[in-house]
Amino acid sequence: MNLITVPEGGASREEAPDENGIYHIPPVHVNQIMVPVTVKDESGHLVNGLTYKDFSVLENGKKQKLNFFSSSPFALSAAVVIDVGMKDVDLQKVKHTLASLQGAFSQFDELSIYAYTNTVGQLADWQAVGQRLSDAFDQLAEVSGENNGPPVTSGPFSNGPYINGRPANPAAPTVYAPVQKAQVLNDAILRAALDLAQRPRERRKVIFVISDGREYRSNASYRDVLRVLLSNNIIVYAINAGGNALPVFNQLSKVHLPRAGYSDILPKYVNATGGGEVFNVLTRTAIEDAYSTAMNQARNQYTLGYIMPGTPPGGYRDIEVLVDRPNCRSSIRPCVNVWSKSGYYPVPRAK
Repeated sequence: MNLITVPEGGASREEAPDENGIYHIPPVHVNQIMVPVTVKDESGHLVNGLTYKDFSVLENGKKQKLNFFSSSPFALSAAVVIDVGMKDVDLQKVKHTLASLQGAFSQFDELSIYAYTNTVGQLADWQAVGQRLSDAFDQLAEVSGENNGPPVTSGPFSNGPYINGRPANPAAPTVYAPVQKAQVLNDAILRAALDLAQRPRERRKVIFVISDGREYRSNASYRDVLRVLLSNNIIVYAINAGGNALPVFNQLSKVHLPRAGYSDILPKYVNATGGGEVFNVLTRTAIEDAYSTAMNQARNQYTLGYIMPGTPPGGYRDIEVLVDRPNCRSSIRPCVNVWSKSGYYPVPRAK
């Protein structure tokens, strides 16, 4: 055995023990960045069999050295957020599929159930699939959605014809339009995200939203909610079971009118948190298929990790994940499609 003697003064200086004889190691603050990634081929099927050598991660344009890679399934901590303010015809379809939703989770997963319209409520706290969750879903069976459109209570079709903004018949009764009902989708996602932030780190954290995507009069803004999602590595999946699932309405729903909320904000959340998907479905069978597809994707993502020493300056950090496929025959279209979160907010150093 060859022993090498360290020159005098070359050894590391020992830390002096405290009064209790305990040695202290100076702390080093690091950010372990975890990036779940979904990879699909051009046909939309999940791509299996990739290794860490196939991935490159860029943070603010700079390539990072991976210190963690896994393709193994993760147990889920899933917050199920249900919009009970949808049109009743859409809500009824969803209620008939809740048994299939439970069946999409495994015995190792844990769920919490939330419902919202103008307020947010938690129907079940974190627990595995079982009778207590079934009872929570049964509560939804008694809930009815909105009717298929607000009553006509103002405008030219309510009080008869108008002349210069005044009723042609002054004796006609004045009918006032009701205030538009709130749909606090931002608040619901924020409530679920804050609860998910307290769940164990070794679980994959997802929010599963069943809604028509309307957002109106939340206290929380989209930007603030997104910061919480990205800071806690939470992925959003969404089932759009309302009118926005129709192709024509889906294009119109991208318009955001001031003081009128969003008609479909779900794609913004899904795209920003990465790895998730929006399922635009119209039938009961399609909703049930979306449950199993979404849970399969969430559980079987690739997970990449790297260390960012200290707390990087500048706040938000941009992330881009690339997959190398040298056997691709086409230089125009990629052989795979990659979904991951767009970035993250570094965790501040603990004081």
